[in-house]
Order: sequence, then C-alpha cells, then structure tokens
Amino acid sequence: MEKFTRLTAIAAPYLRANIDTDTIIRGGRSALIPREELGRFLFEAVRLKPDGTEDPEFILNREPFRQAKILIGGDNFGCGSSRESAVWALTGAGFRCVIAPSFGGIFFGNCFQNGALAIQLPRDTVMRLGEAILANPTHATLSVDLERQMLTDPKGAEIAFDYDPYRKQALLEGLDDIGMTLKLEHLIDRFQAEDRERRPWIHLGPAGKKL
Repeated sequence: MEKFTRLTAIAAPYLRANIDTDTIIRGGRSALIPREELGRFLFEAVRLKPDGTEDPEFILNREPFRQAKILIGGDNFGCGSSRESAVWALTGAGFRCVIAPSFGGIFFGNCFQNGALAIQLPRDTVMRLGEAILANPTHATLSVDLERQMLTDPKGAEIAFDYDPYRKQALLEGLDDIGMTLKLEHLIDRFQAEDRERRPWIHLGPAGKKL
C-alpha cells in the first residue's frame, strides 16, 4: 500500500449530501471490470449524459478539477453498500484524500484499508472550503499533512483534523491491518512457542501429531 505522508493537490468540491457507493461506481462495473480499471468509471452515473458524452456541468469534467487528487464531499459521503470498489474507483482515478462532514462507516474503513485518507471536519468548515474553491477555481490547491494532522487551505490558513492514532501510523508507513499485525510477528512467534510449552495438548493434530 502506498504511504500517505503529505499531499498538495487540486481539490474538487462535490458537496451533495448522501452520495452513495452506487453513485461512486455502479454495481455492474464492480462485478465486471478489473480493479485497476475502475477509475475511468468513477461517478459515471452523474458524470455522463444519457448518450454517453460528458456532462460539462459536472465538477470533474471541468478545469482545473480534472487533475484533482482531493475530493471535498457533503454529509454522509460513501453511504449505502459496503462496496470496497467505490474506494478502488476513487484511488484508481487518482484521489488520495476525501474530506467531508461525515462518512458512511464502512466506506471510511475501506478508505484506510486502501491507502486513502478520509478526513472528517465540521460541516460549516467543509462547506466554506468547498464553496470558496467553487467561487475561485484558480485557487483550488489544498495541502494535507497527515503527520501534523493539518490541512492548509488555498489562502494558507491551517485547519487541524483528528485521526485515529493507529490508522495514522499505518498510513504513514503504508501498511493495512495485516501489515500492522505482521510488525508484531516476533511477539506472535514468542507467544506460540510459550503456549506450546504451557499447553502442548492444544497443538496436537490428528493421531496426536504435533502441529
């Protein structure tokens, strides 16, 4: 998993509330398209017109937001199903960070497991930030410093954010839950060795053979 330390990038505001995972990536795409190709279908349901052409009004079809790597969302972003492919589509399209007032719980966890930083900020702060960028797209660059837990807006003002210490360390090191567990492999090995001495019968297989 790619490490997340600091990111300076264009931020695209898509401030609608209750954007569900089916809007982020259609279910049929999730089943039929390889993970590494899902990015080109991100927001397909709202990004394209019925005839398949781009809707020029959609935020990601406009400059400079085509190059965005940060997404600013509305309340309850990523709600709906537990579809992990929603995060795969976002990261496949280049997004490393999503900022919103609140998230669907499973979506929030899936972001972490796939190296994307989901930042929750007060609704007023998110709306103010997104609306300022929409009003002046030439100043759409944000900086995110996970180590300092600090967001810097286009005017240079800093906004602190909270993040779980365990997940913060994992993202800084580029590790998911499995990777973090394997950091403790020496302790796991020691426990197993001691447990074999303490309770040898637990470690016997068929016909009394040692496992």
